[in-house]
Amino acid sequence: MIEFVLDGRSRVATYMQLVVQVKQALRVGLLRPGDQLPKVRDVAQALAINPNTVLKAYRELVLEGLAEGRPGVGTFVTGSLAGPSLGSQGQLRDELVAWLERAEAAGMSADDIAALIETTLRGTAVPRNLA
Repeated sequence: MIEFVLDGRSRVATYMQLVVQVKQALRVGLLRPGDQLPKVRDVAQALAINPNTVLKAYRELVLEGLAEGRPGVGTFVTGSLAGPSLGSQGQLRDELVAWLERAEAAGMSADDIAALIETTLRGTAVPRNLA
């Protein structure tokens, strides 16, 4: 099951941070059709946010065709964003974790790492839907 994390420094609305995290989990196969999203009350309590914020995020996922609400039961994933690369993501993730450990050992902060990744994506011949 997904565990949400909020970035208090982000300019992205709280509900949208939740939506983005669900979409990311769908892309990497952490969530699949049929999986239940955490209960609204549980997310609201864990993140100390208004339950209406969680409801708004879940409604957005429903509107995008990625989830459906079942009254009295919860919200369930109905769509997927995982592409054909899903099978190779495990190995790539392991390599990325090793790289991140080297970056941290070199003294890079999370902001330094994010800046390096973002500027590298913009400056390479990466498909435009990634940059």
